[in-house]
Amino acid sequence: MTEHYTPLQSLRRGHWFKLICGASFQHLPAIRNLTLAYTLAGADCIDVAADPAVILAAKEALDAATAISDSSRLRSRVPVPTPLLMVSLNDGEDPHFRKAEFSAADCPSDCSRPCELVCPANAIAHAGVIADRCYGCGRCLPVCPIQHIATRSYVSTAHAIAPLILEAGIDAIEIHTQPGRLTDFQRLWTAIQPWIGQLKLLAISCPDGVGLIEYLQALYDLIAPLPCPLIWQTDGRPMSGDIGMGTTKATIQLGQKVLHAELPGFVQLAGGTNNHTVPKLRSLNLLNPEGFLVEPSHFGMSGHHANRYIAGVAYGSYARVLLAPVLDQLEATEQREPSLNFSYHRPPFIDPQPMSQHLLPSARLETAPKLLKTAVTLASSLVSQLKPFQQSSPVF
Repeated sequence: MTEHYTPLQSLRRGHWFKLICGASFQHLPAIRNLTLAYTLAGADCIDVAADPAVILAAKEALDAATAISDSSRLRSRVPVPTPLLMVSLNDGEDPHFRKAEFSAADCPSDCSRPCELVCPANAIAHAGVIADRCYGCGRCLPVCPIQHIATRSYVSTAHAIAPLILEAGIDAIEIHTQPGRLTDFQRLWTAIQPWIGQLKLLAISCPDGVGLIEYLQALYDLIAPLPCPLIWQTDGRPMSGDIGMGTTKATIQLGQKVLHAELPGFVQLAGGTNNHTVPKLRSLNLLNPEGFLVEPSHFGMSGHHANRYIAGVAYGSYARVLLAPVLDQLEATEQREPSLNFSYHRPPFIDPQPMSQHLLPSARLETAPKLLKTAVTLASSLVSQLKPFQQSSPVF
């Protein structure tokens, strides 16, 4: 019999799958349709920018996935569990929280535009950077022949946090930090702490660095005790999973380093993850064998077996690029059939200096059944690596 788990059960069993839409990615049509496809494929968590319009787009997709799951075509199947909705915050400079920018008027007329060729998000046009599409990977920076491209970064502000938790209905928060930023982390944590009891999950994302384990232990000492599970996200090689199979090596090595430290909490990989990540984890015996549950002690890792396994994997650039051909085709269909268009309106509760548009038309992926089936099949090919026992995604 096929088992279907809730997201937190998947975390405890080591089958946790998270989709990273991008802390700076604000292209609402793509966010909505990526969320829909990966939800139907069985994702446990959807991580989006802390932007009300982005959150609204993701929540609409979750509602659409529930409606599809409950439809007559799928009535005989177990309903798709609703993934946790997570927003990412940062306590200082971080590559995930930036946008590229340049003035196209200053570009040489004979430029071959290598920036446009290397951009995985199709965020560069003749007029410059399309801000909503840019998620800060930085690949355009070194290839510019005249070193003309700069970045604009931002840091999460305390006044924007409370409304996100109280009024936007998010389930989880992820804090991006780096070794040596304990004071900055504490500033952000002070703003979050009054509402932490309303969350189902807290994640802390950190790259490797000098004194990493000591830093993570200091963070835990600061935030403990917690009323919810804690994830340590090992950010091995940020935003690089679509480059090649070798990018996953850094995040696995970092995951092993944090596992060996036996910190309270679950360890989840990110940064360089792709379709080679899970096979490599299995070959190293770093995934929980199917069938036993890690009992929570300090919400995660203090019991027998607990520190031996990676609890899950988050996929960002690779997951998005995997579905890009389908979404591009949908966008082309939208241009031919404008009747498919609909609009997002930015909700009134907060406006934390957003970079996304207040009104943006898009085609719903579910209005194109063949494209939806293709998108969910592609998403399932990635999700099923962590959940081989789960018959994900509806067969249309």
